[in-house]
Amino acid sequence: MPIASPYDGSNRLLRSLTDEDFALLGPSLRSTSLALLQPLEVADQIPTNVYFPEGSVASVVATLRSRVNFEVGLIGWEGMTGTSVLCGAPSPFDCYVQFIGTALILPTEALVSALNASPTLKTALNLYAHMLSVQTAYTALASAHAPIPERLARWLLMIHDRVDGAAFRVTHDLLAIMLGVRRPGVTTALHILEGERLIKSTRGQIEILDRNGLRARAGNAYGKTERSYEELIDAIDPKLVTLKLRSKEAALG
Repeated sequence: MPIASPYDGSNRLLRSLTDEDFALLGPSLRSTSLALLQPLEVADQIPTNVYFPEGSVASVVATLRSRVNFEVGLIGWEGMTGTSVLCGAPSPFDCYVQFIGTALILPTEALVSALNASPTLKTALNLYAHMLSVQTAYTALASAHAPIPERLARWLLMIHDRVDGAAFRVTHDLLAIMLGVRRPGVTTALHILEGERLIKSTRGQIEILDRNGLRARAGNAYGKTERSYEELIDAIDPKLVTLKLRSKEAALG
């Protein structure tokens, strides 16, 4: 079934659109369930479809010449896959499902048609693409300078931002791929965070016990992307700005 306007689902990017801009996409949007490791983008190819997660989480993954995979970005309820389509370019990275769930799927041709019809839609989606590039840059910065426990703390926080509840299933092997480190390094980092009572790690599952403590552990590796995204959403979502102003006025009496 097409998705009617106004949109009241959980994807933050779609919720930020004006009713008029969403109405350009709605007739071509369809709800779908995503399977674990399902490919959503293939490097050097223009995606056939783009996805707006509503509960699933996708990993943006770069592959080195050595064939080693390394996660450079995460996409969940806050955004969309296939941002290279916005400039008519092929995807620079692979992208596949890391946590199963639902998403809205949109044919690339329908997105391009809507972008050509609405400059404001193009601006809104380009702002999200900019935010994703900031996230990618901070992932590279964390990978280059932060110790593994801090990088793991950052990654766990980013997943927690995008899933329901404090517990989620993930293996040591997947963590090693996502962080671009050896499996023993992941195991040691998990033991450190457990020892600090920030998380509980059991076979195939991690539960966050102390989010504030985990944020402190992640340090400067976590936070900049989230602040940038809030600022961008404010810029393109007049409804949210109005609500915040009313909240501030109420607080001032």
